[in-house]
Amino acid sequence: MRKTAVRRRARIGAVGVAAAALLLTSCAESERNDEEASGGTFVFAGSDEPKLLDPAFASDGETFRVARQIFEGLVGTEPGTADPAPLLATEWENSEDGLEYTFTLRDDVKFHDGTDFDAEAVCFNFDRWYNFPESVQSDDFAYYYAKLFRGFAKGPKKGKGIYESCEATDTHEAKITLNAPFAGFTAALSLPALSMQSPTALEKYQDDAAANVNTTEYSTAHPTGTGPFVFDSWDRGSRVTLKRNDDYWGEKAKVDTVQVVAISDPAARATAVRNGDVDGADLIGPADLKPLEDEGMQVIPRAPFTVLYLGLNQKTKPLDDIRVRQAIAHAIDKDAVAAASLPEGSEIATQFMPQSVNGWSDSVTEYEYDPEKARDLLKEAGAEGATIEFNYPTDVSRPYMPSPEDTFNVLRSQLQEVGLKIKPVADVWTPDYLDKITGTANHGIHLLGWTGDYNDSDNFVGVFFGTEQAEWGFKNQELFDKIAEARGIPSVEEQTPLYEEINEMTMELLPGVPLAHPSPSLAFGPDVEGFQQSPVNDEVFNTVSVG
Repeated sequence: MRKTAVRRRARIGAVGVAAAALLLTSCAESERNDEEASGGTFVFAGSDEPKLLDPAFASDGETFRVARQIFEGLVGTEPGTADPAPLLATEWENSEDGLEYTFTLRDDVKFHDGTDFDAEAVCFNFDRWYNFPESVQSDDFAYYYAKLFRGFAKGPKKGKGIYESCEATDTHEAKITLNAPFAGFTAALSLPALSMQSPTALEKYQDDAAANVNTTEYSTAHPTGTGPFVFDSWDRGSRVTLKRNDDYWGEKAKVDTVQVVAISDPAARATAVRNGDVDGADLIGPADLKPLEDEGMQVIPRAPFTVLYLGLNQKTKPLDDIRVRQAIAHAIDKDAVAAASLPEGSEIATQFMPQSVNGWSDSVTEYEYDPEKARDLLKEAGAEGATIEFNYPTDVSRPYMPSPEDTFNVLRSQLQEVGLKIKPVADVWTPDYLDKITGTANHGIHLLGWTGDYNDSDNFVGVFFGTEQAEWGFKNQELFDKIAEARGIPSVEEQTPLYEEINEMTMELLPGVPLAHPSPSLAFGPDVEGFQQSPVNDEVFNTVSVG
């Protein structure tokens, strides 16, 4: 058996990646013990309210932001990184073939309803996901379980997944058996969608076969986990209120109450921090960063674990011609795009994953900024002066795309400079834009991106290019098969050269132009201490205090 030697997950101390700067002014704060609560309320602004309170049916960051305060998984992340670390499991080991994982569980944890967290609860949760009814086996609900495990006990995907069984081999030891290796399995367990939830509360309040699982009693009023905060109330359209869990097994929260509020406009979020209406906010627009710092606010960048790209739909002519896609790539000055529309600290992209992810290759084909070469390629392809539809979203700010209209305007100018005619098509983010780009062939070039969920190559290139998808409009079975092969290799070390090949193949095919790995920024008032940034947004507020 391969044994993972792991340390207890600490939420204090060094956090990697410029750790001292990311602890918000407070070395002393990180040394406080669990009994030194500062009290008060911490108010944090996100871009939207959660969709529901049951993370198993969620895939959006704002739902996960609240879920991370209430729920915990077997695996967490090392503070300040995307790397897996122990949480409800203290250690784990896996078989050489990558099919059996044995987790040793903490023996001092209770759910918020007072019931025990143990191996039976672990298996209850795994079996719940596997037995989801067909009505929720879609991207709208069981998105992450479906993507990661790829099959259910019943329905059209019956028997096609990688989950086989869960066995409580002891009170605090659970063995998970898979049908196929998945090297990213333990890292994936850090996702809030795979958090441990109280079997008692689920049986009492939840109906997975309900007409709308978003509106069940559990999903709106009784989320029950093991985390440092317990659910108090949800004022729809305004805020979620959480209270400190005084029986928490780990570092108890320093504040009495957390309120997560929804402010959709980035400038309004910055203003709310400036005016003291909120203590902190996420996804601060690039234009507001320096003014906030100049006014004494704290601005905290996350380490880049994102990718912003210009997608090129090959179902639309002339994008089916590799020479046209290459011309577009050579027409783009990525440095100018980053300078005009992305936060300081964003990294220029050469491929569809950041350099910190296993499988990143230094041998991919790079398309340097060369407008003359772009013109020559368009001429060679007979596409001089071609009209290209350019889709971009409005009314949205994403970690990888804080200002879509600004990014669009820079790219439009660069593409027009090489003779292309740009037809702008703007749509509201949800549901119109996402549905059009990811669900139909009715689009041309388009802005989109991804924030990594956990540190695994498949979470980037597998999501994008593992199967034929409407967004990209191509079918390349060799690439699909190679990604499937890499995903099934049981060790990260053995995967590495294959994922490097995949990145090299992808950049030869050029389904899109990776632009940058933006560094999303948060802002806080001057009296906030103890916040620990995470590149994958695994930010739990129990370490935060407000002076």
